[in-house]
Amino acid sequence: MIDLMEVSISLDEIEAIRLADYERLYHEDAAKTMNISRQTFGRILKDARRKVSECLIEGKALRIDTKKEEGQ
Repeated sequence: MIDLMEVSISLDEIEAIRLADYERLYHEDAAKTMNISRQTFGRILKDARRKVSECLIEGKALRIDTKKEEGQ
């Protein structure tokens, strides 16, 4: 098996992609679903999309980080 470089994505980032791109919710509605501000949702989504595109463009593996972030 080929050893690929990995990019980690958090559960919050996966949820943001699901709500915005899969469920096609408006950012404001998606932010309410996640109990965060619209601005925070936008930042999380931007970071998540960058990570996914990096994996697609550069052929890296996407690793879903299932650990809870501190403070949650």
